[in-house]
Amino acid sequence: MFNAVKIIFLAVFILSICFAQEENEIVEKRSQLSNLRSEISGLEGELAGHTEKEKKSYEVLENYNKQQHLLNKVISTLRSEERTRRTEINKLNRRINTIEEKINILKQNYAKYVVAIYKKGKIHELEGILDAESLRQALVRIQYLQKFSERRKKDLEELYINKEKLFSSRSELEDQKRRNSILVAEKKSEEDNLLKKLNERTKILASIREDKKELQKIIDVKKQSQEQIKSLIARLVEEAERKRKEEELRRQQLLASKDGIIVDESQLLNSSVNEYSLVTTEFSSFSELKGEMLWPLYKGKVTRKFGQNRNEKLNTVTLNYGIDISAGSDLTVRCVAEGIISAIDWLPGYGSVIIISHEGDYRTVYSHLSEIFVEEGEKVNTGKVIAKIGESVDGNVLHFEIWNSRENQNPELWLAKK
Repeated sequence: MFNAVKIIFLAVFILSICFAQEENEIVEKRSQLSNLRSEISGLEGELAGHTEKEKKSYEVLENYNKQQHLLNKVISTLRSEERTRRTEINKLNRRINTIEEKINILKQNYAKYVVAIYKKGKIHELEGILDAESLRQALVRIQYLQKFSERRKKDLEELYINKEKLFSSRSELEDQKRRNSILVAEKKSEEDNLLKKLNERTKILASIREDKKELQKIIDVKKQSQEQIKSLIARLVEEAERKRKEEELRRQQLLASKDGIIVDESQLLNSSVNEYSLVTTEFSSFSELKGEMLWPLYKGKVTRKFGQNRNEKLNTVTLNYGIDISAGSDLTVRCVAEGIISAIDWLPGYGSVIIISHEGDYRTVYSHLSEIFVEEGEKVNTGKVIAKIGESVDGNVLHFEIWNSRENQNPELWLAKK
């Protein structure tokens, strides 16, 4: 029985380590949530000091845009935690089913043993030894009976161990279910808060659309943000190149190790340096999509073209690194090709921005987003819904860009003809 207790302790210890690791990840995410909520509170505090007239300005609109972006990050973090909880609940359910099956088998085996003892008894075992035709046969029977007895003893110990595991797993399952219920309610509250912010933002937009001074502010800040997008693309290109060099060096190191060449361990690269892989070579060809690419908006229409555009209302000329696509009734944004979500950011004038890396050093940019359904590092397939567009001064419009390395492309040459 002492051995059984040690085994139970070891099993519980191993389980506790696994749960502790998962809980540490959740605690870290909770810390991130706290920081995000503090930032949102700070932005709400800034709004509280504005008069009603001041609230009808570009600055206040950007405040709401930033809050909207942060709330999306909060909701995304909660979704991730919810998935972790659900995964644990599924694991625990499978573990409980396995343990229950083992217990039933052990019970059945022991029941057979008890019935056999009741029918034939210990005397029968002794008679079996005494009736042996030789000493050798008697010794063999004694050895068999000893092993049989040990097997039954082990079955009892295993039964005890599995009952303890079952009790522990059921307790953990109830705890995970309780935490998940709280998490679902928390996520619903944040989603309601996001909807409230979007409604408040819509009111501000209505007043800004007719104010040329505020519209000019938006155009000016967009010019600066276009350069930020360009810098962000350049950073991702450099990061992908660094990752490719690391992978090549690691491959050479592995080949050298197989050939018997001694490799300095201090020079070995750790694959966990990056939070996620930026390698896109396993994806289908992006360049072959030219002229046949899926539209990011269903039934979308180009309202602002690639390159120079004149604003008739303000009589100004601006440069567009991509195209603007107005939406119909469907506001969902789809990924135009399989890839990896390599950045989710917020930029003045463009709001929430998603950048996806594709095969062949291509990247697509999606902005003016109200809700985001993906996370950085997530692999996405062609057609996956990644976000919903939000209302801007130009209406429900998606800003969409395509880049090949550091060179921006004209998306209209890539999208399928309608």
